[in-house]
Amino acid sequence: MRFSFRPTEGAFYELFTKAAHNLVRGTELLNELALPGVDVQSVSDRLTEVEHDSDQLTHELYQKINSSFITPFDREDIYRLGSQLDDVMDHLEAVGSLLYLYGLTKLPSLPREMHELIAVLDEQAKLTADAMPRLKTMKALEDYWIECNRLENEGDRAYRMLLVRLFSGEYDALTVLKMKEVADELEAACDAFEHVANTVETIAVKES
Repeated sequence: MRFSFRPTEGAFYELFTKAAHNLVRGTELLNELALPGVDVQSVSDRLTEVEHDSDQLTHELYQKINSSFITPFDREDIYRLGSQLDDVMDHLEAVGSLLYLYGLTKLPSLPREMHELIAVLDEQAKLTADAMPRLKTMKALEDYWIECNRLENEGDRAYRMLLVRLFSGEYDALTVLKMKEVADELEAACDAFEHVANTVETIAVKES
């Protein structure tokens, strides 16, 4: 493998930013599921396309690390951040796929708490997309990880209330099992966003 001795910092930041914008696209697609008469299969298919694009970005990032002699910060942190951004996208895509495959959008309505979780994810995605370009200067990032962690706590509360709703007797047992799996993916996505924020904090502290 050929190594590049030229500084390639810009390429790393660009890949992180593209991956984060894919997460915004992912949460926007999940929000479409609340629209009346939505084509759920189309939403699921488009989420899968975005997930595939994110996989490609992650692959490009790994190639860039392995072919670069100089990296903007620790290689392990670059790997970790790229992998964590990809993890978020995997969870978002799983939500769309499960809702479609289980036919849950055929219910009169999805639980309000499920939409609250998606709203939290949407905020986390936008915060993350806004923060990634600032990695280049390592400035004005503290508010990002503080707010992202706060939102994760908000997501945890919505998740707990969703579980209360699911086990209230409002739904039949099979529907509960299906929606519990979707709820777990939503909660995992909230956690994954927090992992991204924690890694950004670690990087910023190391580079300060």
